[in-house]
Amino acid sequence: MPPKKAAAAEKKVLLGRPSNNLKIGIVGLPNVGKSSFFNVLSDTDLGKAANFPYATINPEEARIPVPDARFEWLCDLYKPASRVPAFLTCIDIAGLTAGASTGAGLGNAFLSHVRAVDGIFQVVRAFDDAEVIHVEGDVDPLRDMEIIQTELRLKDIEWVEKHLDGLKRTGRSLGNNSLADKAKKEEIATIEKIYKALTVDGKDVRKCEWNNKEIEVVNSLTLLTAKPITYLVNLSEKDYIRKKNKWLAKIKGWIDTHNPGDPLIPFSVSLEERLAQLPDDERAEAQKNQERRLIRYFTCGPDEVRAWTIRKGTKAPQAAGVIHSDFENKFVCGEIMTYEDLKEHGSEAAVKAAGKLRQQGKPYEMVDGDIAYWKSG
Repeated sequence: MPPKKAAAAEKKVLLGRPSNNLKIGIVGLPNVGKSSFFNVLSDTDLGKAANFPYATINPEEARIPVPDARFEWLCDLYKPASRVPAFLTCIDIAGLTAGASTGAGLGNAFLSHVRAVDGIFQVVRAFDDAEVIHVEGDVDPLRDMEIIQTELRLKDIEWVEKHLDGLKRTGRSLGNNSLADKAKKEEIATIEKIYKALTVDGKDVRKCEWNNKEIEVVNSLTLLTAKPITYLVNLSEKDYIRKKNKWLAKIKGWIDTHNPGDPLIPFSVSLEERLAQLPDDERAEAQKNQERRLIRYFTCGPDEVRAWTIRKGTKAPQAAGVIHSDFENKFVCGEIMTYEDLKEHGSEAAVKAAGKLRQQGKPYEMVDGDIAYWKSG
């Protein structure tokens, strides 16, 4: 008898929602540079930068076009009637303070704004300036990071407790026979596991191991600690230029201990504000911050060339689903070619003749720069 085939590894579902309209929230304590960073990133003056807490109350939002030379080249090749570049929506969220999870400092409203985003830019102040007050009295990035983490986690604990209580009340009459009852029991078990991770293990949800069924439950809860975080450490212009700051190594150590793997990006808002007056090509480094953990694929034709933003690790059906849910639900396959192959050969016909146009099925993981044509039933 031929040997049995090894079981295929389970394809991991990603935390969060697959969407082309990804939203990034800029989060931090008051007076750390959030609104100034938002203004630089969005090339606007919407963010209310001021030297007192809660200068921002209602969140400001801006759709920021992401420059991409590949998109421009594709438009030159196809000369489409419509051009739709990639955008990232950035939201300037008011400063969080200790006690925000219980409503301090308008905390409940602010945390609801965090719940609505897909990822977080956490701005951490690591510069001294006697003219810029600190809500806690002095500059201590480690304390500030602890405050934000604690408030996000406490709000998740409160949210999970309420959800779990509701499920348990309705779950007392559950039997063991119907599939619906079994599914509900599995959901309760997963939420109990989430609660243990937050309370007993002291972990953010995104740092725990979940199987695919559990991830579906996690995603349904839109938990704050499930969202990816990039730490933006705001330095003085002098420290950024000389690449030296007394807090950087300590901040890196805190991240490695509490949230290993989360990215850290040192930057200087004051320097970026000066660079904002320069031509676009000299501001490219500032705009790269928004592209971490994201990739782009393209759909091309004479009617439209469009860039679609997805997260790294997204499978073909979910990538198709950001265009329309039917493309995911009735997915058959995708015809895929790389941007590099199209640029090398000069036309779709030439790419096909060279054997570089591939049919990919459901397991295919999208690669940055793919050009896709979807087939659905």
